[in-house]
Amino acid sequence: MKLGVLLILALLLAVVGSVSYLAWRQSVPGVQSLTPAPRFIGQKTTLTITLEARRGNVARVEVRVVQDAKSTTVTRQEGAFGRRVELPLTIESASLGLREGAATLEVWARDDFWRPLRVDDRAVAAYPVTVDMTPPKIELLAATRYVAPGGSGLVAFRVTGASRSTLTAGRLALPSFAWGPAERGTRIALLALPWDTAPGTPFTLSAEDEAGNTAARGVPAELRPRRFPHDTIDIKDAFLQVKVPELLPQRPAGQPLVEGFLVINRELRRQAEDAKRRIGATTADRPLWEGRFVQPRNTKVFANFAETRVYVFGGRQIDTQVHYGFDLASTRRSPVPAANTGTVVFAGPLTIYGNTVIVDHGLGLQTLYAHLSSVEVKVGDAVEKGQQLGRTGNTGLAIGDHLHFEVLVNGVSVTPLEWWDAKWIRDHIEKPLLEAGLPQIGGDEGPPRPPAKPARRPAR
Repeated sequence: MKLGVLLILALLLAVVGSVSYLAWRQSVPGVQSLTPAPRFIGQKTTLTITLEARRGNVARVEVRVVQDAKSTTVTRQEGAFGRRVELPLTIESASLGLREGAATLEVWARDDFWRPLRVDDRAVAAYPVTVDMTPPKIELLAATRYVAPGGSGLVAFRVTGASRSTLTAGRLALPSFAWGPAERGTRIALLALPWDTAPGTPFTLSAEDEAGNTAARGVPAELRPRRFPHDTIDIKDAFLQVKVPELLPQRPAGQPLVEGFLVINRELRRQAEDAKRRIGATTADRPLWEGRFVQPRNTKVFANFAETRVYVFGGRQIDTQVHYGFDLASTRRSPVPAANTGTVVFAGPLTIYGNTVIVDHGLGLQTLYAHLSSVEVKVGDAVEKGQQLGRTGNTGLAIGDHLHFEVLVNGVSVTPLEWWDAKWIRDHIEKPLLEAGLPQIGGDEGPPRPPAKPARRPAR
């Protein structure tokens, strides 16, 4: 009798265990969608469908668009995808026969995990979307007619139905900003041309809406040639003995000073240029400057913008670099005034530039003051034209006491000569605004401007 009871209990345990095991397998949830919810489908929309199986592997994926009770399959794939799958997907609305309006994007999927009872395929996610196949509209209102490498300009335009718009000069993307009455939808962008901009470089306005629809229009600016100077810099041992330990304290013991100099002149210079681009991405969304920019009094240019420098040590050429901005000579520890009204966005050491101040003037326009012996402002300070920022010095990779001065547009160094020239500003900045019927910068036309907001990388 005891043996019989034990056998019955064992049988019961086996049955209960088996039923519990089968019930557990049946209850395991299926595939889940981790796809961020899309809001729009445009003419050609690219997205990534991300799926994950709770158990087993994703075995089948199907994506459908449902509109007016009609279901259209976008893609259907089967196979051993693994536990997690990221499926790139392109939806071409016209070829699928979609129309503008409301629709639902459905994601169907199943895994290969065995269950006692087959579960019918089902939609694991359904996303309400709007089908929008109308591209934005771009209207070019005015632009600087003649530009040159290392120079600047302005483009005024109107966009309709876009979430972002960008001005490009070749591969360089430049942000745009709302300007003028809000109901007009007008925008302006400062054009910056690197010193080595090649002949034939196209200038293009592009716009994109939330559905990914795009539009583009060329800007008919004429690129005129410009030549830049060359110079030779003779590096002395005394200079290396002072500057290399100062700028490269982590230099390995026993490394020749000239090798340390090359690290400074190449790697630290590149780091400084990258920093200028990053700093240039944070700018006020309205102009803070008024009128022309001023050159410090009693200064003389002794090194030019975009000057190609050949560095010579011990009678042999060791490096070649391009010098941005102007070097301005004056008396030792001369006051350094702000070239125009703005806000300090950087104040501190900046690799080869030594103690540096960068002032933001809005719309991506900034000025840089380097090699300072002292800094008398801090980040966030509002400064007026002519206000003292610090004093000249020889910090950084400077041979003697002087001011290194740059004008930057979205982090791209351009020639200061243009912005020092009131006539150039009238012809190349104010004239396009006048032709477009927009308020002048620093003028009284137009509605009162709101306080400046720090911009992210503005509307592109």
